[in-house]
Amino acid sequence: MSDETPAEVPSAIGWRNFYGRRSGKTLRPAQRAYLSEDLDRLRLVGVTRDENPARAPLDLGALTGGRPLWLEIGFGGGEHMVHMAARNPQVAVIGCEPFVNGVAMLLGKIRAAGVGNLSIHPGDARDLFDVLPPASVAKAFLNYPDPWPKARHHKRRFVTPGHLGPLARVMAPGAEFRVATDIPDYVRQTLEEVPAAGFELLDQGGVPWEDWLSTRYEQKALREGRVPHYLTFRRAG
Repeated sequence: MSDETPAEVPSAIGWRNFYGRRSGKTLRPAQRAYLSEDLDRLRLVGVTRDENPARAPLDLGALTGGRPLWLEIGFGGGEHMVHMAARNPQVAVIGCEPFVNGVAMLLGKIRAAGVGNLSIHPGDARDLFDVLPPASVAKAFLNYPDPWPKARHHKRRFVTPGHLGPLARVMAPGAEFRVATDIPDYVRQTLEEVPAAGFELLDQGGVPWEDWLSTRYEQKALREGRVPHYLTFRRAG
């Protein structure tokens, strides 16, 4: 993965480092159209510091219409998120993804599927954690997160206290947190850090969830001989 210099992004505590890519290959004309025509309608307002410098909590009723809230952290190309939204029209789904190419791919999938219970934060998930009310998330997904394979970069992984503590704050007691990865050392760190953040391990192994949709990242892992691992946690309390 990239060793690029981190970008500084605003947060509730001032400025925090963000590691990773913001953009990749040149977008196709259709993808540029999705971004210009659809993103403003689906993007959450009041998440960035520019829009909400006081970091006031989002109006959850206006956001969800009283439906349970599910969250996907780093939705990649969006196929799992759209699948879950289509399969569960009774919930509201938010996806966080700072990679603009992934956002464009998701917008195309939303158009094709015709789902209407999705919202997007095209940025760092921690900025969303700042403004979500406590105990507001009923289910969260972390699918094939950036593995940051070098040991000196493990502190950049999502499964670290700086990410997991805010996630635990916004998850309701009993809420489910799913993690899928093909990196054995990521499994190790997940099993160490997630319970310490206030979650109970319910299950782990090589069998996916009944409603799982294999992502393009998983298909790449399988082609390259890596073995998927699925972990299920429950927010304690």
